[in-house]
Amino acid sequence: MPPALPIALLALAGFTTGAGMRMLDPLLPSVAASFGVSVPQATILVAGFVLPYGLVQLVAGPLGDRMGKLRIVCGALLLYGLGLVASGFAPALYGLVGLRAWCGFFAGAVIPLLMAHIADAVPYADRQVAISRFLTGMVMAQLIAGPVSGVVAEAAGWRLPFLLLGALALAVGAILAARLGPALWRMPEDAARGRGMAAYGDLLRRPAGRWLMGIAFCDGFLLFGGAFPFVGSFLIERFGRNAAEAGLIVAGFGLGAFVYTRLARRLLARFGERGLLMTGGALVAALLGLLAAAPGWPVVAAVQIGLGLAFYMFHGVLQTQSTEALPEARGTAVGAFALALFLGQSAGSLAFGLGLVAIGYRGAFAAAGCGVLALALWARQGTK
Repeated sequence: MPPALPIALLALAGFTTGAGMRMLDPLLPSVAASFGVSVPQATILVAGFVLPYGLVQLVAGPLGDRMGKLRIVCGALLLYGLGLVASGFAPALYGLVGLRAWCGFFAGAVIPLLMAHIADAVPYADRQVAISRFLTGMVMAQLIAGPVSGVVAEAAGWRLPFLLLGALALAVGAILAARLGPALWRMPEDAARGRGMAAYGDLLRRPAGRWLMGIAFCDGFLLFGGAFPFVGSFLIERFGRNAAEAGLIVAGFGLGAFVYTRLARRLLARFGERGLLMTGGALVAALLGLLAAAPGWPVVAAVQIGLGLAFYMFHGVLQTQSTEALPEARGTAVGAFALALFLGQSAGSLAFGLGLVAIGYRGAFAAAGCGVLALALWARQGTK
């Protein structure tokens, strides 16, 4: 076994990859102006990161199970950091697109494998609390990556945020390598358990594995790709907020998520897994209904904070259960969960966009709320 590592270091690794995803949000106009293209043309940079990030799950999980999860994470962090640094020197838009794809590919390997590593090291009874502490890094990336990169870019140009985050990723990768020591160069003792891509067949042959993949796809469809990404445009188009104001309001989701990371132990003790799943799902559904009926932006702001807390109450249970779907190949199971989320997110963004045309923002949010309530009931039936 590799040496035990502090959760704070793993959370910092998660922060670097989460920040890489969110940092570009306020930089697109500057990048577009720098390369002489429109902002819609520059949005290819977003897809350039997200698609490799999702698809790498197919190989990252089995590779981590076979070669060692922390070894793969360490290498991925270092290569991700190099890609960020190189992005700061990109001479043309399509060169930057290629580097964003490089960064997305290696960033996508980090969080699922770290969650699988935590599951290997922490008994199930304590696992959700440990994962919630790890998720602090991702939550903080959601909260501050965009605003900080925007401030830095305003002062020194859009290239500096890439260089600074790249330096941080390289430093975290180097610290992780140093903490692993000789284990970095050794195959893990349980490496023979890893069955490569064949482990996906093992997962899908299990009813619990199929159930979890279906739940994850619907979770991504209704929320990650459905309701959540459209709150900002709802604020701008229905309540006249500008982009900066909408961004601050939407960031309230991160505040609610951070509250969850601090309260996870008490919430789990109070409700248990099934109760936490149902309570969180019911709250998400109710808050989406309130969002659909919101008379003004202050209500949306309050709803965003509540959604952050309620969503992680619901989603946190599913994440924890994904670590137990295939204990002999946890990297593969968690990677499959992440891939199902990504596929659901991709389909959900298209479906929600069509829903906006047919029934508008309020109707689409209400429909998503009904869908989440049905999903929570289905998820509760499959939870022990």
